[in-house]
Amino acid sequence: MRVSNLFFATQREVPADAEIPSHKLMLRAGLIRKMSSGIYAYMPMGFKVYKNVEKVIREEMDRAGAQELIMPALLPAEAYQASGRWEKFGPEMFRMSDRGGRPFCLGPTHEEPFTEAVRDTFRSYKNLPVTLYQIQHKYRDEKRPRFGVMRSREFVMKDAYSFDVDEEGLDKSYKIMYDAYRRIFDRLGLDYTVVDADSGAMGGSGSQEFMVKSPIGEDAICFCDACGYAANEEKASCKEGEADTSAELPIEKIHTPDVKTIEELIAFMNTTADKFVKTILYNIDGKIVAVMVRGDRDINETKLGNIYDATEMDLASFEDVERITGAKVGFAGPVGLKEKIEVVMDTEVAGMKNFIVGACETDYHFKNVNIGRDFTPDIVKDVKNVKSGDLCPKCGQPLGMARGVEVGHIFKLGTKYSDSLGCIYLDKEGKEHSMVMGCYGIGVSRTIAAIIEQYNDEDGIKWPAIAAPYKVIVIPTNTKDETVMGVAEKLYNAYIDAGFETLIDDRNERPGVKFKDADLLGIPLRVTVGRRAGEGIVELKFRMDGAMSEATIDEAIEAAGKIK
Repeated sequence: MRVSNLFFATQREVPADAEIPSHKLMLRAGLIRKMSSGIYAYMPMGFKVYKNVEKVIREEMDRAGAQELIMPALLPAEAYQASGRWEKFGPEMFRMSDRGGRPFCLGPTHEEPFTEAVRDTFRSYKNLPVTLYQIQHKYRDEKRPRFGVMRSREFVMKDAYSFDVDEEGLDKSYKIMYDAYRRIFDRLGLDYTVVDADSGAMGGSGSQEFMVKSPIGEDAICFCDACGYAANEEKASCKEGEADTSAELPIEKIHTPDVKTIEELIAFMNTTADKFVKTILYNIDGKIVAVMVRGDRDINETKLGNIYDATEMDLASFEDVERITGAKVGFAGPVGLKEKIEVVMDTEVAGMKNFIVGACETDYHFKNVNIGRDFTPDIVKDVKNVKSGDLCPKCGQPLGMARGVEVGHIFKLGTKYSDSLGCIYLDKEGKEHSMVMGCYGIGVSRTIAAIIEQYNDEDGIKWPAIAAPYKVIVIPTNTKDETVMGVAEKLYNAYIDAGFETLIDDRNERPGVKFKDADLLGIPLRVTVGRRAGEGIVELKFRMDGAMSEATIDEAIEAAGKIK
């Protein structure tokens, strides 16, 4: 392709609304164009990258024995209503009605239509196992779209679904997909880790995420170098300390004027955060719940939401807090609540004695509060976030934390969807059983952004060859020089004949402009044809490591086979 014919434009300035390297570079390199908040179009250069990533995914899915199909993006409500997810997805689901008033949605994910397709096609155990997949657009009305294609309202996903006769079969299908995912991300050159994860709205018995380590990652990864334990923060747990066996002390009410935060309490009472228990009120699907965690902990809202199978969850309003506690925000506690509400206590608090809580009275706290004597929780569950230095739940060694970007997620769904949608098979005796399902997703858009996050420098993108829009760019420094252009055209055609997707920058621009664009676009091999063209000598630059050298024309052609 001749650059003079390319539909693209690069930007020298960083877009004002771009926060992370991949978003900045995708806009600056002209790979994408913003249509609206969280909605992007892929321009020709970006679409070539998209097709390259898609090709790797498709090859490995086919190799794993999965069969490709394509489902509609516009889907009727009935299947989602039957599975319970019409309500579960809440405001994230794009809903609409046709002219007859029949409800539809834009597919946020496709478990239901795949389940219906298998239900209506297969009835015998002889037809199983089967794994189907598609590469399709998904739609979720994100509350806060951000980071470009990393968290958007329309995105591209490869989603696959396996159907087996039993859990043993699911384990095999799951392992096949696990191995396929590793091959995909290995081929794309990503530095990733596999972590235990929360199943979220997909449901099921277990799941794992493929996380690309990145300082801008939206997800926190908890890991143990000693034993290999790794989990998403939403799922991570830790080994808790020994229970406090101290004698219970008499409860005391302490006047704490204008002291609301844990930091202020620490200073006022001259103690440490782990002696406090904070009580936070949540509105969970219209129900107010009090949640207790140690003072130096944060509440894990995913764990909390899972207890109630929550659709919508937010902090309780100031009005609700004051009505239920009888105090201003900042003085809530489990003792003295004015209305009976459920109290959820973290498991770590269960081992504490003589702790400090809000007194449900403005400017007062209770000291030496104890479970059983002063209050009784309704639910005791792990609802805390793990933090660096906590002890590994498997081996007891200190845990570390890192940021990561989720690019793939695999689930063991079990019979959640086959039960609700009647996806059954007949065994050898003619008895009916629900098919056992797995679900396997890769964010194609996210994967592209994750590659850029790991492969970039101050000059632009550094594509691994397998993902690059073009493998080689030939840059003649003077398009008016016949000798220079003759060598450049010879090289350009030779690369194409050898099977390399190649650009020739035939624009009447200064060499510096061409070099900057080539670096910004991340083309793996730059071949500069300049002052030594008459001698048959050109300059090579490999974008990934910056290595530069002079070469003959034949050596330059051979060099294209060495790019990574």
